[in-house]
Amino acid sequence: MPDGNGTGEGRGARGIVSAAGRAAELVELVRLAPASTGGVRILGIDGRSGSGKTDLASAITGVAPCPVVRLDDLYAGWRGLAAAVPVLCAEVVRPLLAGRPGRYRRYDWHAGRLGGTVTIDPAELIVIEGVGALAGDCAEDYALRVWLEAPTTVRRRRALARDGGTFAEHWNEWAEQEEALFADGRARGRADVVLDTSGRR
Repeated sequence: MPDGNGTGEGRGARGIVSAAGRAAELVELVRLAPASTGGVRILGIDGRSGSGKTDLASAITGVAPCPVVRLDDLYAGWRGLAAAVPVLCAEVVRPLLAGRPGRYRRYDWHAGRLGGTVTIDPAELIVIEGVGALAGDCAEDYALRVWLEAPTTVRRRRALARDGGTFAEHWNEWAEQEEALFADGRARGRADVVLDTSGRR
């Protein structure tokens, strides 16, 4: 799967540690933002595969336990990146911001088909992480938007170390989808915070 829930090499990477070290600061920034009409604040974390989104989300939940929506669960396979964005907005974000539960069907990567329905109840803080988290227009209504970036060589090494050979044969086609999704620059342009996770000083 493209982003995965594993930590792989990223856990010990200096840049990821630096980004994760800002978790408390990011949580504080979210709490300072106005809540939606439904009393919800969403923190969105985006960036290309291997940039450290899952690690940062885990660090944030360590500071402030909260529900996490992982876009890995919404991609319907290796060609499903773009199609997941409108599903995220329509079925998850907009209901949550209105104070209603968000719902989506989790993709079963092993079986190659959609699985059971996941329900996310409204909460004071909800994290949405994954490639495309800031790509939809609904991201304008997040309380905080974070973009992570690192050079392609660093990201690829992390992703392949994390997911073994599974991702290797799909790296190019996934990267092409990322390129298409982010070509207009709107996702990164929406970010309130941009973090370099490469470990460069």
